[in-house]
This record gives sequence, structure tokens and C-alpha cells, in this order.
Amino acid sequence: MTTVSPTPASSDAAATPAVSWLAPPPTRVPPPEAPEAPPVRRGPLAGALLLGAALDAYVFARHGAKPGVLLLLGLGLGFALFHSRFGFTSAWRQLIAVGNGAGLRAHTLLLGTTATLFALIIGTGSGLFGTEPRPSAGNLGIGLLLGAFIFAIGMQLGGACASGTLFAVGSGQTSIVLTLGGFILGSTLAAWQFDLWNDLPALDPVLLSDHVGWFGSWGITILALLGIYGLTRVVQRRRTPPPTGAVPTARGVAGRVLRGSWPLAAGAVVLAVLGAGVLLVSGGPWGVTSAFALWGSELFGALGGQPENWSFWQQPGNSDMLAGSILADKNSLTDIGIMIGAAIAASLGGTWALHRGVPLRTGVAAVLGGVLMGIGARLAGGCNIGAYLAGIASGSLHGWLWGLTALAGTWAGLKLRPLFGLANPKPTDGVC
Repeated sequence: MTTVSPTPASSDAAATPAVSWLAPPPTRVPPPEAPEAPPVRRGPLAGALLLGAALDAYVFARHGAKPGVLLLLGLGLGFALFHSRFGFTSAWRQLIAVGNGAGLRAHTLLLGTTATLFALIIGTGSGLFGTEPRPSAGNLGIGLLLGAFIFAIGMQLGGACASGTLFAVGSGQTSIVLTLGGFILGSTLAAWQFDLWNDLPALDPVLLSDHVGWFGSWGITILALLGIYGLTRVVQRRRTPPPTGAVPTARGVAGRVLRGSWPLAAGAVVLAVLGAGVLLVSGGPWGVTSAFALWGSELFGALGGQPENWSFWQQPGNSDMLAGSILADKNSLTDIGIMIGAAIAASLGGTWALHRGVPLRTGVAAVLGGVLMGIGARLAGGCNIGAYLAGIASGSLHGWLWGLTALAGTWAGLKLRPLFGLANPKPTDGVC
């Protein structure tokens, strides 16, 4: 009698291994190997280090320890932003265009870590240099929704967000210099026309901590972020998008720390710690875009204008900002530090370069995108850092509304990008 051996289970019937919720969801093709980082750019590195050291020494001597520490924190932020290539613009574009949620999952880690540190700092009233740490809370109204929507369109046209613009400029990307110029112009125009948009209908800010305390606020925020993390995994598993591109890296732990590239998770944690440092030192969360309005207004004043007569600069706090030194302004210090820190990181990574020959349509998109971001940030009371990151981490409803509206604006921005010769990720691409 013939004995029949059991037939092996077919691949369709094979048991599917359990998938860890910490493991990356599938992509259409395996992620590419990271190329070896080029040699260190010694000339740009020496220049960036000298500039950073000299400027910080001057700030310490002229304005004191608090501004000097803020500039150092800005240097660290720029170093971490570049080495981790931590993006907001690309993360939203990849999610909307092809369903790759890796960037947005990194956002949830950044937001959750920052929220934890904010709850500890603000909840206990811990501050340095005599400061009293305070949360970021914005009005809920037309200005917030319109501003976030316009800002997100500007991100996709300009090629970078607020923090991304600064670290890209520091790494020598010429087209993003045009974005920064437009950003400053748009911020200044919005400050000039403050009376036109200041009275848009709005409700008072809503802080969760006012209703459930700081522990309750933190718990609700973390649960919401876990939900977003899980949702992006579901979307990615269904759409199976291309993987994100790989950037040049160095080998070994020390090499990766100094020369890149960092995992997004490492960048998120380092940025959260440094952002919490800004809160500890200054009493306010990390911000970016108010400095652009200041820089543009100062330039306008130097050309013979009188920005001090604008209603925007007569508001409480703003008048002191305009009257003071740029090198004593919190956001200006961290912004300048980010650009120098990114230049140091890009030089160490061997990728610092001045790009030439920006196509006309790309240049127009960069300037237009910057102008839209400058106007949008002022309407919304903040950008992807000052409103989205600081708002959500503070348990403020305006941060969540900013993020949701920015996703809609990202979709609109993707529709406009081809008009300027800018490509969008496609499901059939090798990387997104």
C-alpha cells in the first residue's frame, strides 16, 4: 500500500506571522541602501564653526547668558534637523500622495515626547533664568483655519516648512534661500496689514489642562497620538507605497552621530529635548516665524520706513521686540542658530554645497510658497513649530485644528505643484 505524505500548506494558506506595531509597515519595494557620506567639507565646516562660536561669544557678552544659551539650543536644533532630515512638508506630501506614513509617525513621537516634557516643565512651574514656563494656546477661528490652509499650500510650493526652510538654507540649498526671502516678505506684509485680519471671528483658546489638569491633558494627547500612529500604519499597509529615500551616511555609531544620517526616531527625541530646553530657558515654546516679521520690519525701517507705527508692532510684547536687538529676540536667536547648526552638520556630512541654476518656475514657486507661508503663519498665530508642535504638546485645541487643516492644504498644494514643474510622489516610484 502506498503511503501519501502530507501536502505542504500553500503560500496562501500559510500562517501569517504576527506583525509588530513597532516594525515598519510594508513598502512596494525594499528601502534603498544609504550611500557612503562624502568627505568632510573642511572649509565650510571651519567657517560655520567660527561663525557659531564668535556669534555666541558676542551674544553672551552683549546680552547675557539667557540669549547665549538660546543660540546654543538653536545650533543643536539645526544639527539635529539636518542629520535626521526631519521634515514636515515631505511627511505630509508622502502621506497624502502615496500613503507612506513614516514621516507622520515620526511626528507622533516628536509630539508625544514634547508633550511629556512640557507637562513636566509647565505642570511643575520649572523654569530657568527666573522664567515662568507657559503653554502655547491660540484662538480658534477663521484666521487659524485660513492661515494653516494657506501655510500648507506654501509648504508644498516652497519646498520646505518653517524649520525646514532654515536648515535647508544652512545646508546651502539656493532655491530655499528664495523661499526664506518670500517667507520674510509675506510675514512683513501680514504685519503691515494687521488690522485687515486681526478681527476675524474667533473663539477663545481651549487648553485641556484647564479642564482635566496637566496629567489628564498629557494622557488625552498621548492616546490621540497613538491613534494617529495606528491609522497611518493601516493606510500604509493598504496602499503599499514606495519607501522613503536614503540619504548619505557614515559608518559606526560615532560616525553617524557626527556625520549622519540619524534615524527619524532619534531626530524626534533630540528635537523634543532641545525644544523643551527652549521652554525652560525662555519661558515660551520653540517658535520660528515671528522672527521673520521682525527681520522684514527692521529692514523696512532701515530703508526709511516706520514699522513702529503699524498696529502689529503696537501690540503688547511686540513693541518691545521691535525696539530691542534681533540678537536678544528668542525666535531670532534659535532661527539663526538653526541655520548655522545645519551648516555645521552638512559640512561634517560632506553635503554642504551652493546649488546654482534654479529653474525659473522653481524660483517663482519658492518665492510664492514663502510669501504664502509668511502670511499664513501670521493669520494662524504660528507655523508647523509654533502652532502645530507647540500647540499639540501644550494640550491646546488650536494645535490639532492647525494640523488637520494643514493636511487639507497639503492636498491642495499637491494639485498646484505640477503647474510649477514640481513633481509629486507616485505609487510606482522607487522612492517617495
